[in-house]
Amino acid sequence: MGSRTYETALNFEGKGFGWAYGDKPTFVLTRRTLPKTRNTVEFYSGDLRRLVGERLKPHFPGIWFVGGGEVSAECLRLGLADEVRYSIVPIVIGDGIPFFRGLDCDVGLHLLETVAYESGMVALRYEVRK
Repeated sequence: MGSRTYETALNFEGKGFGWAYGDKPTFVLTRRTLPKTRNTVEFYSGDLRRLVGERLKPHFPGIWFVGGGEVSAECLRLGLADEVRYSIVPIVIGDGIPFFRGLDCDVGLHLLETVAYESGMVALRYEVRK
């Protein structure tokens, strides 16, 4: 996840909404110094392809990038994304980040799944068309 998404998650946790990622290993892409609130969080500053290819793929069968537009756009630009998932939660963030900030190409998507939850959250899952 990107650093601003991490800060948003920490803010939500501080407001009593909890930590959404449980005990899953969480890599935060950042060049800044941020507070580390749990042992499952690791900070990374470097090449995204190298992180995915050398550190994540050999150890994790599924890699989930969550968060802001810069990370999402870079994953699509580098061809690292097989799926795009949107989770629409019933909280309106007053000052948000565009979904795909600065994406310089069109990316075709195919809807695979839509799930609505009693909490009001809606999950959308799309396949990235290659």
